Amino acid sequence: MNRIAEERLAAFLENSQVDAVLISDPYNLRYISGFRGGEGMLFISGKQKVLITDSRYTEAAGKESDFTVIEENTSHVRSAIIRECLEKEGGKEVGYEDQFMRCSDFGKLQKKLPGVSAWKPLGGSVDALRRIKTKEELVLLEKAEAIGDAAFSDILNSLRPGMTEKEVAAELEYSMKKHGADNVSFSTIIASGIHSSMPHAIPTDKQIVSGDFVTMDFGCIYEGYCSDMTRTIVVGKASDRQKEIYRIVLEAQTACLEGLRAGMTGKEGDALARNVINRAGFGQYFGHGTGHSVGLYIHEEPRLSPLAEKEVLCPGMIETVEPGIYIPGFGGVRIEDMVVIEEDGIRDLAASPKNLIELN
Repeated sequence: MNRIAEERLAAFLENSQVDAVLISDPYNLRYISGFRGGEGMLFISGKQKVLITDSRYTEAAGKESDFTVIEENTSHVRSAIIRECLEKEGGKEVGYEDQFMRCSDFGKLQKKLPGVSAWKPLGGSVDALRRIKTKEELVLLEKAEAIGDAAFSDILNSLRPGMTEKEVAAELEYSMKKHGADNVSFSTIIASGIHSSMPHAIPTDKQIVSGDFVTMDFGCIYEGYCSDMTRTIVVGKASDRQKEIYRIVLEAQTACLEGLRAGMTGKEGDALARNVINRAGFGQYFGHGTGHSVGLYIHEEPRLSPLAEKEVLCPGMIETVEPGIYIPGFGGVRIEDMVVIEEDGIRDLAASPKNLIELN
């Protein structure tokens, strides 16, 4: 466990008012214990740090984590291991990740652990430990975003009319892996022509033709940490309307990048971009939030959203800034960078150009 994660966890346990907590979300499991396998559960108390997993992962877990690794199997099931840990602790109140654990699994634990006097749902409080990134995490996030920059440069050299959306997605993903990515951080979005009016369009066999918008939303995982970037280009010569829509989205993103800072709420950050699009008369075509945090998981909290009026941005948080305009029957534009919130503004981790590229 890294030192800062350990300090945050110790403070969390002190304030949680339970005897022990059970952690099973794979991202929290990795953050807290260092174990990358994703399959298992942590039992954590004031006296014990136990990682429960099966024989597929026990060797790796022992190398990656400083927790006590206990193997679960058919003769030593998880509930029995938890019971033994609780008996050592002398505890009867247990916190659990209600936002991750399936109801059926929770019901089984309740039934098999009748000695637990109180089960406390932890909500998003464990996830919140990951909100402010350490210097080490920021280095990995910056590297992940740099891989996306390199892949975007590559695709500009290979994208041409006649390629399908699926082919462009495959080229981007291959390029990210060539540049050092472990995997993609989400399913790559390639939306061309009228498909670009769908913010999360799934790549199809549609061929890209001259005059198409092509929106590319992609990211990778590097050493566990995610990147996220979107660029929209035009294949061939852009029409006047395409240029207008692109200009408005870029102005919205620029306004947010220039105005975003620590101490703002997520709602205030969202408004920096949304107000530009609203004033231009396209507010009805921007339906999603302006951004979200990124870390071990691609969509983390806090968000830049009209609903995030109580979420305060702090130095060390990551946010995407990704306004868009999506007009059914015409097409759409989204431009996205991943940034670090700092004391006096932001640091943009993306370096790819944002001027309207007309790819000939």
